[in-house]
Amino acid sequence: MTRIWRFGDDVNTDAIIPGKYLDNYDPGHLAAHAMEGANREFAGSVSKGDIIVAGRNFGCGSSREQAVIALARAGVKAVVAKSFARIFYRNAVNLGLSVITSEDAADVFVDGDEAALDLKNHILVSADGARRASLAPVPEHVRKILDAGGLVPYVKAKLAMTTRPSK
Repeated sequence: MTRIWRFGDDVNTDAIIPGKYLDNYDPGHLAAHAMEGANREFAGSVSKGDIIVAGRNFGCGSSREQAVIALARAGVKAVVAKSFARIFYRNAVNLGLSVITSEDAADVFVDGDEAALDLKNHILVSADGARRASLAPVPEHVRKILDAGGLVPYVKAKLAMTTRPSK
């Protein structure tokens, strides 16, 4: 079980990683300030494998990849939201952070809940099993990129398979 961090609608990239911290692109530095614009305690309390549950339009605002880097390096396993800003979604997939849509997770879970993410059955379930939220299936092409750790590792693996000398 992992902790749920609950956020509302329209969480922008400046809330995820405030612009004043973009003077240093070191992933550890970014992680130390993750979500500081929305919850000052997040970066010091988040644990590896925790899940963000949010409302609509998560990651709106700028196209900064550092928002995804900050969350991933802080230990966030996945972001489950009603919807995502398109550029944030694409950056997350490219950098290997799971982004999953759910119409009801933000209505079912509250900050601090313990839950398990079951991607095979497309559900987020509370620790006691009493509450469940349906998850939209992740498209197969996106799942392959995420499973590889992001777009660059995915492409490298594909290229390595196609450039092997024949026997």
